[in-house]
Formats: sequence, structure tokens, C-alpha cells
Amino acid sequence: MKARNRRFLKHDEEQNFWPSFTDMISTIALILFFLMILAYIQNIISGKQLEASNAEITKNQKQLRLLEDKIDKARAEVREGEIALKLSEDEVEEQKEIIAESNKELGNLRSKLQGIAFLRVGVLKKVKTSVEKELGTTNDKGERLVSIADNGNIVINEGLVFDYNSSKVKKEGKELLDNLAKAFENVLRDADTRGNIDAISIQGHTDTEGTAQYNMDLSAKRATSVLNYMMGSNKALEQRYGKYFVASAYSEFRPIKNGSSKSDHAKNRRIEISIILKDSNIQNVISDYLEESMEVFKNIKDKKED
Repeated sequence: MKARNRRFLKHDEEQNFWPSFTDMISTIALILFFLMILAYIQNIISGKQLEASNAEITKNQKQLRLLEDKIDKARAEVREGEIALKLSEDEVEEQKEIIAESNKELGNLRSKLQGIAFLRVGVLKKVKTSVEKELGTTNDKGERLVSIADNGNIVINEGLVFDYNSSKVKKEGKELLDNLAKAFENVLRDADTRGNIDAISIQGHTDTEGTAQYNMDLSAKRATSVLNYMMGSNKALEQRYGKYFVASAYSEFRPIKNGSSKSDHAKNRRIEISIILKDSNIQNVISDYLEESMEVFKNIKDKKED
């Protein structure tokens, strides 16, 4: 009986062992299957990630190429800017040279024109000095014989030459006009001086008393009387240089003083002597300047081309 029981137990133990082993193998196989599935899924996920990474890399590469293109374009623009800047600097230097030469030429022109302008004033100052050397600066009443106005003209007080409302040269004025004629003769002997003078204008001026027409007639008669007396008292002046002298009348329309007092009226009644320069001489100076300036610009241009 006991022996039978041992055989039975042994048989049962053998039957329990084999199912357990089978379960273990199945479990292992199942685990391996799941591991394979996980690996497959991981490969799929890794592939998608790789594709995404590759797409991102491709996108970044495109952006990098765009940036490189922009950088190349910017470099090209910088080079163009550098070239333009160099050209601008060259042009600035050229302009500086032109301006310097122009200023030099303009200074020469200004000096020449000033020389002509000073000649006009210089002639009248010489005449004034000559008269004052012979007659002094004032008469017995303390009145100045001749003076230089702000406009550069010689001014002779009307009362020294004419009585009130008269165009006849009075005795006291004759000596003054004699010396004035002599002074102009001496000045006009200089050929260079004559070369720049177009006319010497003897101008008559009155105050505002009376009508404008009457004053115009009176100022014209006084200017003519002065001119006629000077030519008559100095035949050399008339024969040699009479063509330079003219008489003109301004009536009351160019007053020195705008007031209505007797003193203001007295100052406005006067004889003025003006030097009129030749416009052609001034124009020649300007033309010479323009020709010289164009020559300077041409030389600068030639230097640049060389």
C-alpha cells in the first residue's frame, strides 16, 4: 500500500512540473514579444523623430542659406558704399580745390573792382585837396568850401556860388570855380584816370520851396552856369577834356536832409560833382575774371583726367 502511494505521488509531481515549465516558457515568449513590439514602436517613434529632426535641419539650412545670401548682399552694399564714399571724398577734394581757386580769383576781381571804385573817389579827393590848398577849407563865414558826401560826390554849398533863387555865379564863387577847373585839368592829364572815366557830372539840387517844375528849371540853370563858367575860365580844360563834362538837374528830388527847417533847406540847395565810370571797363574786368575762372576749372579737370 505504501509502495503504491509513493508511485502515485511521483506521478503527480511529474505532472505538476511540466505545466510550470510551459507557463514559464510562454511568459518568456510573451515578454520577448512585447519587447519586440516595444522595440518596433521605438523604432517607429525614433524614425519620426529623425524625420522631424531632418526636416528641422533642412529648414535651418534654408534659413542659413538665406542669411548667407543677405550677408553677401550686405557685403556687396558695403563695398558699393565704400566705393561711393571714396568717389564722394574725391569729389569733395576736387570741390575744395575749385572753391579755393574761385575764392582766389574772386579776391582778385574784388580788388580790381575796388580799384576802379577807389579811382572815382580818389579823383574827387584830389580835386577837393587841390581846391583847399589854394583857398583853404572854409570861407569867412566858416562854411566849408567843398566836402565829400557819403555817396563819394563833391558837394559845394549853393550859397558859396549863387545868391538865393539865382543862377548867376556870384563874385565870391568865381574864385572857387576857377580853382575847381584847374584841379580837374590836373587830374585829367593822367591817361589811366581818363581811361576809366565816362563823364564828370555837374548836378544842380534845390530845396522843396516852390514848385517842382520851377526847382527843376533852377537846378538845371545853376548846373549849366557852373559848367559854363569852368569851361570859360579854363580854356585848356574845355579844349582837352570838355567832352567829359555834363550838366544835370535833380530839382528837389534828392535831398540830403528830409526836414523842413531853414538849415535843412540850405543843405539841400547845393552843387554836387560826380564821377561816372565807364561800364565797359567794369564789364571787361568781370569778363577777364570769368575767363580766368573757366581756365582754372579746365586745368583742374585736366589734372583729374590725367
